[in-house]
Amino acid sequence: MSQIKEKIAKYFEDHKSEMLKSLAEIVAIDSSFKESDDPSEPFGEGSAKALAWAQGFAAANGFKTTNYDNYAIDIDFDDKEQTLAILSHLDVVPATGEGWHSDPFTLTERDGILYGRGTIDDKGPSVAVLYAMKCIRELDIPLKKGFRAVMGGNEERGCKDIEYYQQKRPFPENTFTPDGSFPVLNCEKGLVHITFSKPFADKAITSIKAGTALNAIPESCTAVKNGETLIFAGKAAHGSRPENGDNAITKFLSSLTDDEEKSIGLKALFPHGECSGKSCGLGFSDKVSGEMTCALTLLNTENGRLTGGIDIRFPIDRKYDEISSIIISALKGAGFEIDNCEGMEPHYVDEQSGFVQTLLKVYEDVSGEKGYCISEGGITYVHNTEGAVAFGAEFPDENNNMHGADEHISLKTFMINCNMYANAIVAVCG
Repeated sequence: MSQIKEKIAKYFEDHKSEMLKSLAEIVAIDSSFKESDDPSEPFGEGSAKALAWAQGFAAANGFKTTNYDNYAIDIDFDDKEQTLAILSHLDVVPATGEGWHSDPFTLTERDGILYGRGTIDDKGPSVAVLYAMKCIRELDIPLKKGFRAVMGGNEERGCKDIEYYQQKRPFPENTFTPDGSFPVLNCEKGLVHITFSKPFADKAITSIKAGTALNAIPESCTAVKNGETLIFAGKAAHGSRPENGDNAITKFLSSLTDDEEKSIGLKALFPHGECSGKSCGLGFSDKVSGEMTCALTLLNTENGRLTGGIDIRFPIDRKYDEISSIIISALKGAGFEIDNCEGMEPHYVDEQSGFVQTLLKVYEDVSGEKGYCISEGGITYVHNTEGAVAFGAEFPDENNNMHGADEHISLKTFMINCNMYANAIVAVCG
């Protein structure tokens, strides 16, 4: 195994410039969701282009690939019975907002850091998977079982791609995604996404605009108060990690006097700096998954209404119905109507399973660090896939500005990703 590991590492060093060229090509495609009247592009032109890019790469390197109506593609390594699927996504969140120091759709390297939308979520890891397949093929490393890569185009907007794909072709017994964190992410909190609104006509505060997506902490909130335009600057972060950001909406709310806030009604429910939802009646935690998070991520005035959105990630000892009923009650108490509420139950895989233990061993062999299982609030691509886990792509001590401005992956982490996934394939299928 050590000789194979060394051969794999040398391969990636020798092909580094080629891999970065491929990463630049896929980063250049704005694959964020766009409404489309074309049924052949269910998630927009950019998503379809990204899937076509990956399919073209696979075909050019001799792999059998199938496109499932531009929902997803898969890439078979060979014709052997498959024991493994690696699931990643090529769609991204929008790159709107300030804070980018380079074009988000141009891969830019500065001081060993690769900047660009999707570099960590999930285009960089997807390229690592593609080159892991190419590496094993070109090094002629023998495998007893087959595997496939699956790449979709709608992870950021509800995973309709994988729902569709699984109706066409079920996953094999082992599945992992590079859509989370190392060492092995076997525990994912549950999710509640809720949008709400109420009539709004305030003489002093005439306009509020903040937030771009339910699952992203807003970096800016613009409000017009007494005819003056005020901009509250925060820091973007993934909705599941509000502690990594600085919520511009709650910063705005905290600036209001009690009289100014009466027509809004959210200041007491969402104190600036609170991430647990305690003031909403939530704030739960457990030993396995830790503390829950609750973030007010959208707040806008439009057509005489005030609309908002909340992202909640709750522990595995709670259920969706309990959490959603508490937050709905709190919002109704503040005078809001519920426009939509949806989510997912938590996901958990026993860390003693053979598959998880194999991935932990790979992590230790490649990184030289002790492997262990972790829990996160992020909903990875395998959240609804029984027995599946996330394996990378970022490390616990990293903050790669996922979903924010200057999203990045270090060149070192990108190369480790490549080595980790090639070695994992060998360990599971060899």
